[in-house]
Amino acid sequence: MADANDPSITRRGVLASAGAGAGAAALGGAQANAQSGTRKTFVLIHGAWHGGWCWRRVADLLEKQGHKVFAPTLTGLGERSHLMSKDINLDTHIADVVNVIKWEDVNDVCLVAHSYGGWPVSGALEQVGERVSSVVFLDAFVPENGQKSLDTASDFSRKGLLEAMAKGEASRAPPKAEVFHVNPKDRSWVDSKLTAQPVGVALQPIKLTGAREKVAKKTYIRAPAYPQPHFDQHYAAKKADPSWRTYEVDGGHDVMVDRPERLVEILLEVS
Repeated sequence: MADANDPSITRRGVLASAGAGAGAAALGGAQANAQSGTRKTFVLIHGAWHGGWCWRRVADLLEKQGHKVFAPTLTGLGERSHLMSKDINLDTHIADVVNVIKWEDVNDVCLVAHSYGGWPVSGALEQVGERVSSVVFLDAFVPENGQKSLDTASDFSRKGLLEAMAKGEASRAPPKAEVFHVNPKDRSWVDSKLTAQPVGVALQPIKLTGAREKVAKKTYIRAPAYPQPHFDQHYAAKKADPSWRTYEVDGGHDVMVDRPERLVEILLEVS
């Protein structure tokens, strides 16, 4: 696997060429998957302060097995942080998700939402739900119609939001990776990648009509080492609902960083 800490490796490069250096065996596996009809398409949506970069290890593993992966970065974050603006709201991030699926012309998608990503993913399903065959909420919010992110924010997130709003700022600075319980070895790397989160996305109520519940396969994954009461509530509710599959994983909140191999196992199982 490529070294995720190597600054010469970009997310776009990984997504474009993952598996190219794995040799003929990996290529043959990819072709076999495609020919047998088991090739799957994954769209991976990151959480607050993150970017598509956080999925690098998961994307590597999936693409080396012959699957197609898209890990877009939401407007104003990561390599798109130069687009930060007070005009960015939840609709902007919903459009980011919708447009990847539409412009890439993909169907039978496994759509994965991490943390805050549960908001734009839930909204996107209202527009492209017919193209999504499975949805996975990874230690993520599962909003209800009319809610806004500020309503369910953790204490430190709410404090940062209110301070930014009081100052009239367009964004709020990220916390340290340690807050997400990222493993010690990767904390400096994650800290170097985290960028400010747009304030506006937390203030707009989401409009939902039930498209999320119509997705054929629904999964919730909880990383209980990371304290978040709303995630605990979502996990308990989905565990009691026979239309959902649930999993618990060891490690911190950034499961794609801490436990990429285990996450890939689950994604292939539920997609």
